[in-house]
Amino acid sequence: MIWWLWADRLRPLTRSTSVAALGALVLGIATLTGCGGSGHGDARPRAAAAQVALPAPRTAPAPAPTLTPAPRGGEVRIEQGPFTDRIRLAHLTLTKKPAVTGHLKITSDVSDVLALELRAAYYDAHGRLLGTGDFEYQKEGEDAHGAEHHDGPRAGRDGIDVVIPAKHLTDTPAAAVVSVPVLVNE
Repeated sequence: MIWWLWADRLRPLTRSTSVAALGALVLGIATLTGCGGSGHGDARPRAAAAQVALPAPRTAPAPAPTLTPAPRGGEVRIEQGPFTDRIRLAHLTLTKKPAVTGHLKITSDVSDVLALELRAAYYDAHGRLLGTGDFEYQKEGEDAHGAEHHDGPRAGRDGIDVVIPAKHLTDTPAAAVVSVPVLVNE
């Protein structure tokens, strides 16, 4: 008999909860199916949302503040990235200037390089970041703008010699890490 007493008290709560749940379900279905129009009887289909293509980032990620494991003196590492499987960087050397020099060749195909950017991060013997440097190449006639245009050797099928000079270093570098943030070829 006590159970019947509790059941009578919970019955109004159960009814109001059921009504609220049913209302939420109907509203959710109407929203998902697109029901609800403007009230003017407009039966035209709604336009689909336009696809937005965002441009690729123009800047490379910042270099690591420390290099682990600590570099050997004169070591030049290649940072793996989206283009490192399409190129070969050879004869990479850290010069006293300081700069990183080397030779880049496209290995994925035989097309010409239209635009190329190399970045070098310079580190001390303990692996602390000292500064960076950039090398930019843009094929003549490809909308080159001032400093972005490369007047040195052309990047033909035999590749291109690169020099990545250090800028604003806080000390003498012992090692460098080279990355390829931009590579555009035909």
